[in-house]
Amino acid sequence: MIFWYKISPYMQEYQMKLATGPYNNIALRKKVIESRLFDEKRQQIALGDQIVFSENDKPENSVTTVVKGLLRYQTFKELFADHDPSLFGEDSRDFLLTQIKQFYSDEEEQKYGVVGVRLELLE
Repeated sequence: MIFWYKISPYMQEYQMKLATGPYNNIALRKKVIESRLFDEKRQQIALGDQIVFSENDKPENSVTTVVKGLLRYQTFKELFADHDPSLFGEDSRDFLLTQIKQFYSDEEEQKYGVVGVRLELLE
């Protein structure tokens, strides 16, 4: 694991979309780590930045979070192994891995690595 502490002097705001279940888990403070591919977009995120999550099926629903930590790993399996699945809003590491593989290929994961974005919901 690599802890990645990029701190920007200027807070940035990012937009991300989520399926209803993960969106609700963030809105209810049940999910405090969002897992994503560490692609070009996620490489720009720094501590203190804000991420506005909107619900895929109801884009008018949105919540704003602040980035409290960035957890860099080579694979989602390693990320999930190091943290309790409840931090991702789920009960099972196997379920998390199955779900994330629907979005990202093994080739993308190998090319970019992954990041766990530790979040705090803003009121």
